[in-house]
Amino acid sequence: MRVLLVDDLDRLLLFRDSDLGLTPVPHWWITPGGGVEVGETDREAAVRELAEETGVVVAESDLVGPLATRTVVHGYSDLITTQDEVFWVVRVPAFEIDVSGHTELEQLTMTAHRWWTRPELEATTEEVWPHGILRLWALAEAMITSAEPAEPLDLGDVEESTVPA
Repeated sequence: MRVLLVDDLDRLLLFRDSDLGLTPVPHWWITPGGGVEVGETDREAAVRELAEETGVVVAESDLVGPLATRTVVHGYSDLITTQDEVFWVVRVPAFEIDVSGHTELEQLTMTAHRWWTRPELEATTEEVWPHGILRLWALAEAMITSAEPAEPLDLGDVEESTVPA
């Protein structure tokens, strides 16, 4: 479960993640999100993950979507994992990120966070997951402004890895 968190200055929050098992250490930028716990809905997981990873508290009804779905294989130095991901979007007032809810692993691997503008994402040469995030952001904006519910975009099966899966 992933969330496109967009503030009222039209910026998208991304975290800089890393694979500490490789040298040199690779880095990439990702949206907030994580796993769905037993008995939890995707919406509940999105709300919980946002609070844990950013400090922002939103209601389930604030989430727009689901925006898109995909099955992704992540190959890291220590494991290969396959995840079914659901993407949501939520708009919030600009705020200061609070990472005190990060897990011990997130504290080690998530080395930075920043709010990105569209031009910054268009110009970056850094790795950003999911690939095609600008397309998702455009779809998110269309979904937010539409009164009509939309079917989630199927992004298919993809691989985003630091080592080949």
